[in-house]
Amino acid sequence: MYARGVPLNTLSLSALPLGQSATILTIDRTHPLRKRLFELGFIPGSPVKLIRVAPMGDPIELVVGGTHFAMRRADLEQIWVEP
Repeated sequence: MYARGVPLNTLSLSALPLGQSATILTIDRTHPLRKRLFELGFIPGSPVKLIRVAPMGDPIELVVGGTHFAMRRADLEQIWVEP
């Protein structure tokens, strides 16, 4: 079953528990930074790991392909992963 173009057993990257790894499945087609995220390495099949969350909950640090990123929670909500 699919919802919004992604399998139902997936979750958004913002919902991934701290310290857990996952595999990127897709980025929402309506995301304004979709093309740029692909260029930075957020491609389907890439491993991603949540490293830490700022005290107020935003931004969130994660690692994709050996590169550390700090991103807003709103942007991570549109990236779908499989734990």
